[in-house]
Amino acid sequence: MQNDKTTLRDLSIFTSDGSGDVFELINHTTTHAGRDMLRKHIQNPPDTFEKLQNVQDAVKFWSANAELWPKNVLNGTLVMLDKFFESADSLSTPPSGFTLALNSYFQRLLHKQEYFYTKFSLSHLADFLNGCKELVELAARPDVPMLLKRELETMASELKHRLTEPISAITKETKYADLMQLDYRARREMKHVVHRLIDSYSRLDAWRSMALAGKANDWVFPELLPALPVCMETAGLSHPLLKEPVSYDIAFEQDRNFLLLTGANMSGKTTFMRALGVGALLAHLGMSVPARAMRISFLQGIITNMQVEDSILRGESYFFAEVQRMKQTAEKLQKREPHLVLMDELFKGTNIHDAYECTRAVMDGLLHHPNHLMIISTHLYEVAQQFKTDNLRNKEILFYYFVTTMSAEGDYKFTYELKSGISDDRIGYRILQKEGVIDLLNRKS
Repeated sequence: MQNDKTTLRDLSIFTSDGSGDVFELINHTTTHAGRDMLRKHIQNPPDTFEKLQNVQDAVKFWSANAELWPKNVLNGTLVMLDKFFESADSLSTPPSGFTLALNSYFQRLLHKQEYFYTKFSLSHLADFLNGCKELVELAARPDVPMLLKRELETMASELKHRLTEPISAITKETKYADLMQLDYRARREMKHVVHRLIDSYSRLDAWRSMALAGKANDWVFPELLPALPVCMETAGLSHPLLKEPVSYDIAFEQDRNFLLLTGANMSGKTTFMRALGVGALLAHLGMSVPARAMRISFLQGIITNMQVEDSILRGESYFFAEVQRMKQTAEKLQKREPHLVLMDELFKGTNIHDAYECTRAVMDGLLHHPNHLMIISTHLYEVAQQFKTDNLRNKEILFYYFVTTMSAEGDYKFTYELKSGISDDRIGYRILQKEGVIDLLNRKS
């Protein structure tokens, strides 16, 4: 799956300040290296159906066996190892015979800072190597999936280094002369080995993080399907960032792959579309999703058109930015592999007549691409009604709307309930009145 920065921003996967985004919700890593690996995984999900299945199997293993994670490797362990190996390239001579002859007491007395740094660094290295050895032992289990087993075997190969055992065996009683020798040799010989082990460790940390996020939120693993025929079915799907979300059931298939969504502003259209997008993305990371059940085809990517931004520096108007995003969408839809397309209130940057003509033309074009899943929301009741009455087109489109209840006194309430059909709610003027905007403007200074 390939997703650009616009899609990740539209779906609130990452936010500029790192708060209130999906990434923080699923980040249960124990190290900064694991956190960075998780971020990279989200930015570059598995690019084939087989790879995605393998990652999901690895995440499922950690979901069932989270307690097997080593407890002696902390974030500070990896931070310390980075500092430890920073000076590896500058080492030129081993510790001298005179230095080695001094016992621990005199070393502590004459070279206090170096003494404690050496002991502290090597203890962290020993903790890390022992943690890796603990993980490698899991490869012998019969329930370890293929991808995880390969990663553990890679770590086992790196741990065959001749210094692994003597460093792993370091205790408080280890002589300082031996520590100095190990310190020198480790920094000379193990820098690249340890960095490769950290890479593997952080990958496992990211997989386990996704497993913990699913367990913490009581999510379910989706059923992953081949790309074609395209399919997406959800039961009880909700937006994971909402404290009291409303859940939805929806089903797309090859012959009905297009959903036209209507409803008043603030009625829930955008949140629903984001829930679909986030659910699809989480499924393609190999983790569980916020739903009771989900079946989804392997998608090439998610394309959103939700928060288009104009550019003063490039001299682009809002409408032109919308057109450019639509052009990018059209180019991607030329591929046979399915995408999930989410378009929210198209062509807000032009007048209502232009918006009507452009939206209708885009919908006509999108219906020529049955391999892709497409959801468009619109406030243009006339566009929805035209396609509803078109006997040739209405069988290809799912029509849904969000309910708004209104009283005779002008009060309104959003139920966030999704129903089959088309909404003709027009409450913008009522909201202006309810908020007192009209009265304020009509007052004379």
